[in-house]
Amino acid sequence: QVQLVESGGGLVQAGGSLGLSCAASGTIFSINVMGWYRQAPGKQRELVATITSDYSTNYADSVKGRCAISRDNAKKTVYLQMNSLKVEDTAVYYCNARTAMREYWGQGTQVTVSS
Repeated sequence: QVQLVESGGGLVQAGGSLGLSCAASGTIFSINVMGWYRQAPGKQRELVATITSDYSTNYADSVKGRCAISRDNAKKTVYLQMNSLKVEDTAVYYCNARTAMREYWGQGTQVTVSS
C-alpha cells in the first residue's frame, strides 16, 4: 500500500511564495518520475512540474521561471517552491509518482492566492 501525502498548501497573497512537499510511503520502488499537478474549479487537471529520478526537470510554460521542483530520492520526497504567485495559480495541487507499472496520486492540497 503506497501513500503520497502533500503538505504546505494555504493562503498567500499575490506576489508571495509558497513551498509544497510530498512524501511517498509504503512499498514502492524505482519511482521514475515525481511531479506536481493542479486542478482549478471547473477545469481539467494540468501539469505544473515533473522531475525524474536523475533530477531532470520539466515545467509548464505557465509556471516556468517562477517555480522550482526538487526531490530527495532517499526520502522519496518531492518539493515544489512557488514564487511570484498569481491569482490564477489558485488550485488544488496534487502530488504524483510514477513507476514503470503504476501511477500514484496524493489527496491534494489547496493553494489560494489572493489579491
